[in-house]
Amino acid sequence: MGVSGNQRGKEVENTHTSSGVRQEYAFSPLNLSLFAKWNRFRSFLVILSKKVKKKVPTTTRTDSKDSVDRDAVLARVESEKRLALIRAWEESEKTKAENRAYKRHNAVVLWENSKKASAEAHLKRIEEKLDRNKAKCVEKMQNNVAEIHRTAEEKRAMIEANRGEEFLEIEEKAAKFRTRGYSPRKYLPCFGSS
Repeated sequence: MGVSGNQRGKEVENTHTSSGVRQEYAFSPLNLSLFAKWNRFRSFLVILSKKVKKKVPTTTRTDSKDSVDRDAVLARVESEKRLALIRAWEESEKTKAENRAYKRHNAVVLWENSKKASAEAHLKRIEEKLDRNKAKCVEKMQNNVAEIHRTAEEKRAMIEANRGEEFLEIEEKAAKFRTRGYSPRKYLPCFGSS
């Protein structure tokens, strides 16, 4: 055991590895007690493994039977492993298919919503256009009605003016008949009253 300058107050233990290379480990007093416990545990494991090896029977008949059993167990383990891989693959593929279906469903929903919004906007534009056209038509019809009313008023005024002129003519003729002293003649006596 030697002490280096970097390892003040620590003990260094020299050990040989299985490859023959010498390694140095630094241990503190606390680590030494743990190291001792570890060595005792390791030696216990070595003794235990030797006892287990002694209990294994060495008959060829049981070896062949154990070999067959071991082969059957290995085959069963392989088949279970293969089945587990298949189940995992199946679950993975189902999850992928579910995700693809979910994405496609969402794409259809988005497409539907965009088409509905587009159709509603188009309908709204058509309704606004119809409202504008309706307002124009209503205004045109109201102007037409006003023009008809104005024309009717002008015709009424002309009729009243003509009536007034006819009354004046009749009054003038009546005055002439009175001054001359004869009665008005009928041009077509057959249609007159008796």
